[in-house]
Amino acid sequence: MALSPSDPSSASSNLLLLCAEDADDVASWEPHDPDPHPHPIVSTPTSPSPSPSPAPFDGDEWRAPDDRHVSVMLAAEPHHSPRPDYLSRLRDRSLDATSRHDAVNWILKVCELYRFRPVTPCLAVSYLDRFLSSRALPGGGEGWATELVSVASVWVAAKMEETQVPGLLELQTAEEGPRRVFDPRTVRRMELLLMSALAWRMRSPTPFDYLPHFAPRRPPLPPLLLARASSLVLNAHRVVDFLGYRASEIAASAVLCAAREIGDSSPGCDGDELATSLAKWVSKTLICSTVHKLFHEPSAASLRDLFRI
Repeated sequence: MALSPSDPSSASSNLLLLCAEDADDVASWEPHDPDPHPHPIVSTPTSPSPSPSPAPFDGDEWRAPDDRHVSVMLAAEPHHSPRPDYLSRLRDRSLDATSRHDAVNWILKVCELYRFRPVTPCLAVSYLDRFLSSRALPGGGEGWATELVSVASVWVAAKMEETQVPGLLELQTAEEGPRRVFDPRTVRRMELLLMSALAWRMRSPTPFDYLPHFAPRRPPLPPLLLARASSLVLNAHRVVDFLGYRASEIAASAVLCAAREIGDSSPGCDGDELATSLAKWVSKTLICSTVHKLFHEPSAASLRDLFRI
């Protein structure tokens, strides 16, 4: 059901479409063909959580990151990824790639408007992709269904990472546009369905968890390198081909791209030396192929303009 806004100038009524979709319909969305080999839950009471690690420096004091944390995150990656056929289904249009693209753009924009931490949109997009890869949405994922999943994904990610989270109506009306605005009750039902579909594995390793470990180890860490690597990571979500890479691979490639741009102007930013050090965690050949995609392939050509570098 949709209600027309009574006051177009009101932020809360900006194209206010209170979509009271039947909550029972939302809760009955069925999974795609069940995975015959479901990912086991690998966390144990004694295992460190792959949560964001502290930065490798605090003020002027630099400390080496703990490589054991990287090993834990690498082991967790396969258990927090979309199903293997997700990218191919987006490419052959058996899933609605346009709706997914629009949802990712909205996630990035609303997180920027609220000045959320960079890890928040990364988590939200991860939740969105994992859900879309495992559940058949009404109408093939077109329109309201994917929008509802994207709202729930940001809502959950913000509660995971932010100290202050806007209300559900505020979250949905922050950015002007033709998107629907869902009744909070419907979003909360979607939130439960989302977490259940993801087997409650909400602490997904993101590229931002790896950046402190993959950036040059020799202090001082160049702020420009980390800033540009962060931009690469965030905007990579807009390019569907990057779904073929893990968070660690995207992080390593983003750091290497930023280092090669900076060149020898900052200590520890030699691209070849950095690629060799990253090979401890990620295949050097794979890093180079990802870097090539970032800057040269047509599918990612628009990415360079987004970065403005």
